[in-house]
Amino acid sequence: MDTVIITAATAGELTALVRKTGAQQFNSRLPVDLHVFAAGDKRIVFAETGIGKALAASATTALINVFSPDMILNTGCAGAYAVSGLKAGGLALATSEFFADDGVETPGGWQSLEEMGFSLWERNGRCFGNEIPLTASLVEKARRIADRDGFQLKAGKFLTVSTCSGSRMRGDTLAKRYGGICENMEGAAVALIAAIYGIPCMEVRGISNLVEDRDLSRWDIPSAVAAASHFIERILGSL
Repeated sequence: MDTVIITAATAGELTALVRKTGAQQFNSRLPVDLHVFAAGDKRIVFAETGIGKALAASATTALINVFSPDMILNTGCAGAYAVSGLKAGGLALATSEFFADDGVETPGGWQSLEEMGFSLWERNGRCFGNEIPLTASLVEKARRIADRDGFQLKAGKFLTVSTCSGSRMRGDTLAKRYGGICENMEGAAVALIAAIYGIPCMEVRGISNLVEDRDLSRWDIPSAVAAASHFIERILGSL
């Protein structure tokens, strides 16, 4: 059976997909809320990992060991940097993920883990530092689906942070430093664990807000979730 795991930090980011597929709640000993849909030789596991890198990494590891997935798709909401051209309700596709908090601030500027002489994970000639690639074939597949079905999709580097940017100045600094188009709190952790285990990984997020001086009245989480869910439906239909 081909298995796809779809992860998101919160239940609300998965609700539309769970309802659309008719996935049923799945009871397990994992500390993760799960819904599973199975039809023919396909199985889709929806997993609410919780917020932040620690929960995302631990949940993804547990899910891999229990379900042995053929693919992981991470989704949810993201805040878009002004330079990206994205708007609330837009769609973003990760070409790579970046651990934006991991490094050192020096009098001469910020240095990455690589510049410090470290890596996050290294074994048998494989090494991962701050930047984690997403699976290129899946990125291209998502681009083709977007072009075919008329979705406006912006592809680029995503940044994963522990402290979200609540000001335009901070957002501009991160966007310039890393070349990112948006930020979230889990993506790099999911991508890293998938890469370590050699599992193809894709990340698609809906844009809930621009990274500006924080003003929650300008956020549109429902539109972000709807955009991501609608596009992921098309992806699942192509598997």
